[in-house]
Amino acid sequence: MAKVKPPKKPGKPGSAASGRVTPKATGRYTPPVPKSEKVSPKWVPIVMFGSLGLGMLVILANYVSLLPGDEPSNMYLLVGLVLITLGFITATRYH
Repeated sequence: MAKVKPPKKPGKPGSAASGRVTPKATGRYTPPVPKSEKVSPKWVPIVMFGSLGLGMLVILANYVSLLPGDEPSNMYLLVGLVLITLGFITATRYH
């Protein structure tokens, strides 16, 4: 005949005797901590805003005839658009 063990007495909730090892849920969601938070270097927003602003100023100065030349030039317009494009490309790298 095999010996039969008597049943264990239930302990307090949260104690080792009850078998529960995790804390009781509070009902509030806590998001997991990210493994690595991405932070952009300081030069990224400086280059982004600088190239956007400088490109805008080159285009405006071209049409107000502040740049060398007797009339507005397409070359200055192209330089301004390249600077603005550089600003948008840099903006995609910002975290």
